[in-house]
Amino acid sequence: MRKSFTAFVLWMTLVVSPSYADQLTDLIAGDTESQTTPGADKVIDVNSSAQDDKKIQRRLQKIFSEMDNLENIKILTSSGIVTLQGEVNSAPAEKKAIQLSQQVEGVVEVESELVITHDLKERLETTWQKLAKAAKALITGFPVFLLAIIAFTLTVIFGRWLSHRQSLYRRIAPNYFIASLLGQITRLLFILLGLVIALSLLDLTALLGSILGAAGIIGLAVGFAVRDTVENYIASILLSLRNPFEVNDLVNIDGNEGNVVRLTTRATILLSPDGNHIRIPNSIVFKAVIINYTRNAERRFQFDAGIDADQDLQIAQSLALQTLGSIEGVLAEPKPMVIIEELGNSSIVLRIYAWTDQDKFDFLKVRSETIRQIKLAFDQANIVMPEPIYQIKIGNETGIDLKQKDNADQERVYPAHKQPRIITHATIDISTDNTIEKKVVEEHEHGDTENLLGKNASQE
Repeated sequence: MRKSFTAFVLWMTLVVSPSYADQLTDLIAGDTESQTTPGADKVIDVNSSAQDDKKIQRRLQKIFSEMDNLENIKILTSSGIVTLQGEVNSAPAEKKAIQLSQQVEGVVEVESELVITHDLKERLETTWQKLAKAAKALITGFPVFLLAIIAFTLTVIFGRWLSHRQSLYRRIAPNYFIASLLGQITRLLFILLGLVIALSLLDLTALLGSILGAAGIIGLAVGFAVRDTVENYIASILLSLRNPFEVNDLVNIDGNEGNVVRLTTRATILLSPDGNHIRIPNSIVFKAVIINYTRNAERRFQFDAGIDADQDLQIAQSLALQTLGSIEGVLAEPKPMVIIEELGNSSIVLRIYAWTDQDKFDFLKVRSETIRQIKLAFDQANIVMPEPIYQIKIGNETGIDLKQKDNADQERVYPAHKQPRIITHATIDISTDNTIEKKVVEEHEHGDTENLLGKNASQE
């Protein structure tokens, strides 16, 4: 109840006396300039007389008669103290009357007994005068305003036309993305130029600093909000300047393997061997370790082969090298290599290295055929590739009769209807599989998505 009464009293105070509202506004806004009056530093003359008071009164009446809304003020002067009486239509008019009175020579103090009138007719007249004055100023300044709009529009149109002249920017930067970026910067510069010309015509150049300051603050706030997007955009610029890969290159980026489809302003798109699209943000691509399997046509593969510890290692290595030399797709230069990788408990591990030309043969197919041929050569030369040996101990209480190991060495007998069939070996196709490459080409032919990868850009 007490809070409601306090709010009601405050509302009545603001409505009945707008001057109090202005004082409250000045208090909230921190406006203390009105507290320092022009006559505060004046020295009071000891020789003041009635003639001086009349001079002050006549001077103020003459001044007020020339001022709007002040001509009806009554002025009383005694010993340099000026008393203002009458009605004014606003608090600023009262403040102006007091300020003018304080500036007159010989005035010691100004006491205001002015009353702010709420006469509807007078308020409407004052408002109408203000609107008429504003309309007149608008009509007077309309040609200049129209000229500023035309100048701004023509400058922006010319900047847009110039930004679309990509052939000009391609001479400066061969990279398509950088050329497009230069065009956008040119367009932005012409927009700013048009704004400066328009504000200069309107005599509002001081407003340009405020606009740029506000734009800087807004840009800083937006920059923090879209930091990841800006980082990806900058990374796309750097990646397009020096392409670490091209379209259809087989790459491994941060553990993701696939053929490169495109590089956009936000992400790098890969097509995995399974036919799935992989989208990697450019900020990650720029900082990641990139393995490009396509940049060099010659690529090395490796695999391990285990042989029994009792076998002659030199014979096994020579046989493996001889077999590698007879396999189609395995290059003679660089030379293949067979090394002893590991000495195990029951086997020796041989590691076999060989090279193939990816432009002529399929990498995975050549590796698969090499493993098959090495296995076949070892079998024909009776080079045993041992199986793992496990020792199982079973207690006597189980009642299980363990047979001798000789039974395990006996030849397995198959029923007549389950006899294994010998299949004639067919020719192994080791030609390049271009399935994924064809899918990438089809996407570029039927899609209009941007691609920042260019053949003219420098390559890392």
